Amino acid sequence: MQKNLCDCGICEHKLCAERVTIFSSLDNQELSKVVSLIMHREYHKGEIVVFEGEALDSLVIINEGQVKAFRTTQDGREQILHIFSEGDFFGERNLLRDHTSPYSVEALDRTHICLIHKRDFQQLVRDYPDIAVKIMEVLCERLDRLENTIEAMGTRTVEARVSAVLLEFAEKYGTDHCKGTLISLPLNREGIAQYIGLTRETVSRKMSQLQDEGIIQMIGNKKVLVLDRPALEKSIQ
Repeated sequence: MQKNLCDCGICEHKLCAERVTIFSSLDNQELSKVVSLIMHREYHKGEIVVFEGEALDSLVIINEGQVKAFRTTQDGREQILHIFSEGDFFGERNLLRDHTSPYSVEALDRTHICLIHKRDFQQLVRDYPDIAVKIMEVLCERLDRLENTIEAMGTRTVEARVSAVLLEFAEKYGTDHCKGTLISLPLNREGIAQYIGLTRETVSRKMSQLQDEGIIQMIGNKKVLVLDRPALEKSIQ
């Protein structure tokens, strides 16, 4: 992991802690303790935050921006496993025992991250056991999503896979719109394909079909307006 420290002052450390689910049970005084442990780093689009197999000795919190966690398959293809956005974290596996990173992480745009060193985080867990419970909840959610993805690749139709990922992104990145839900996509068409195990051409074709059917409206390359959410939900059942 790069060693450039971010001195941008954008979040002044406090927001790093407030945005993260695992710290939601802490009061202001306890959050102040978390804040005192945070270090900052900054990455530009396309920079690697951590390489697969690299030693990682900190919890990494996304303060601003987005990153993708991915592995490279034996045939050289990229398989995206997770998208981490503001308030998300990774590196938790390495905090309780020595592990190398199970995937590479790349910045999708300009990204500010906050780090809490392993020894400091271990002490936080001892002081505030609720943090460990929150981590387990988040990890269970991630495991559920990965299991659903694996199942979808084996049994779901192409249309169902595309609909499912749009619903996932609508839940996490969508905002209310007078006509439905406006999604700011974290990935382009190629990235979506790598996320759900399809080709870019197939994803583009299926999204165009959904648009022709009046279910979605594509706005440029990075926004989608979901016009008929029940229709998307029906297609994955």
